[in-house]
Amino acid sequence: MVEQFSTDGLTIAPGVVETILMQAVLQVDGVARVGSPKPIEGLFGSSKRNNATQAVVLTAEDGKIMVSVHICVHFGYRLQEVAEQVRYAVADTLGGQIGVTTSAVDVFVDGIVFPE
Repeated sequence: MVEQFSTDGLTIAPGVVETILMQAVLQVDGVARVGSPKPIEGLFGSSKRNNATQAVVLTAEDGKIMVSVHICVHFGYRLQEVAEQVRYAVADTLGGQIGVTTSAVDVFVDGIVFPE
């Protein structure tokens, strides 16, 4: 986990970077939400999960950032295409807005959102 980003005399908290990345990912056509699907309430009790996955995880290695992003995709979109667009959006945002190079962007499709 990254404790802080320092670039050109500027220090940025990881939470700020995560928020920036979440907004960039939400702009990708086909992305319904960033993070795991909403838990199901009902027969199994509480709507809280103990193993909730963090939406964006940042790790640093050799001066480069590795990013893991968990998303849910709207039904009808090609998952591979959405994931590729998310990878591009994350790398472009980190490079353009923050000046950090990414070594990897892993995209996890945790769910599909169907129309109501």
